[in-house]
Amino acid sequence: MLSARKIQVILAALFAAGLAPLASAAWGDLNMPVGVTELSREIYYLHQLILWVCVVIAIAVFSVMIYSIVKFRKSQGAVPDTKMLHSTRVEIVWTVVPVLILVAMAIPAARGLMNIEDSRNVEMNVKVTGYQWKWQYEYMESGVSFFSNLDSASNAARQLQSGVDPNSVPNYLLSVDRPLVIPVGTKVRLLLTAQDVIHSWWVPDFGMKKDAIPGFMNEMWIRVDEDKPGVYRGQCAELCGRDHGFMPIVVEVKSKADFATWLAAQQAADQPPAEIAPAIVDAEQVATPNSVTTPTAG
Repeated sequence: MLSARKIQVILAALFAAGLAPLASAAWGDLNMPVGVTELSREIYYLHQLILWVCVVIAIAVFSVMIYSIVKFRKSQGAVPDTKMLHSTRVEIVWTVVPVLILVAMAIPAARGLMNIEDSRNVEMNVKVTGYQWKWQYEYMESGVSFFSNLDSASNAARQLQSGVDPNSVPNYLLSVDRPLVIPVGTKVRLLLTAQDVIHSWWVPDFGMKKDAIPGFMNEMWIRVDEDKPGVYRGQCAELCGRDHGFMPIVVEVKSKADFATWLAAQQAADQPPAEIAPAIVDAEQVATPNSVTTPTAG
């Protein structure tokens, strides 16, 4: 039979083994990102608040539990207390305190949920349609529309026996041929649906994920900070079939001036070439200068 000392050593070794991977990883790799939008920051700080409340509660509960197990174990001659069977005061305390903690967490959580659903005063609408296995983006106000597919380099490297080392491909499986482009500091509403099966549009730096469901229109909004232009990557977060892992999401955030230039170029490229309609001449209406109408005999 294992002694108490051996049990303590084994538990300490298991605890250290569990923490070893955490010690070798950066905190940012373990935690959710702060993100580049006001919503992502609000969600992050709410997550941190609830996380540390839970950590404090867990430390308090397990400390009391471990202390009680060690201090009042039978081998040290402890006997059960049969006198204290009920305490109204203790029951009130362990009921009121959790309620107050839950209310303290619920208030910022409710405020965050209301902000997430507040799509008033949007400045741009983009319809996002999920397909197996690509995305379609339609800029509702400007009429620009295109499909976004896995980029050719990643698509070639993912093929069996392709001979291409995936490690040699920049942003392997996280690049596309045509990214979604939006301006900084602009409230953009995404209207999400799907053509075939359920997909899910997710970019971690935006702090948002929303399902795209056939026959249904979901919505979410994002507003990237003015000082955070750049390229942000995500993936479909809903298992949607064989090539689910090969439909990444790339959002390129530009300054407002650069976005206006890009949008004008897209509109010009999508404009069909002017068609020159051939002149249709009715032969019966053409009369030559020397034409003479000859009456027919009755």
